[in-house]
Amino acid sequence: QVRLVESGGGLAQPGGSLRLSCAASGMAFKYAPMTWYRQPPGEQREWVATISSSGTTTYADAVKGRFTISRDNARNALYLQLNSLKPEDTAVYYCNTNYRSLEWWGRGTQVTVSS
Repeated sequence: QVRLVESGGGLAQPGGSLRLSCAASGMAFKYAPMTWYRQPPGEQREWVATISSSGTTTYADAVKGRFTISRDNARNALYLQLNSLKPEDTAVYYCNTNYRSLEWWGRGTQVTVSS
């Protein structure tokens, strides 16, 4: 059973930074692509960034140049560094993987950007 647990969310000021983490278990982490999604209040869930098993990264235009996705295969961990935060980055952030043809999700971590 794959388990994904996010952490690191919280309250940040505009222009500030946060680092999100996702701890993965029950899977061969180093072989799996990993993705961050987010769901702003009252809106649909949206894709943020993906990192392949080989470390190739892709980003949504809204976060490109401000967010950085990374992984530590030795720790079975996924990260998202959020810099230059804006109020519109306020959302619940979710860790996701497609593993053995199934979609797996964490429960999310809340990020609130406000002065």
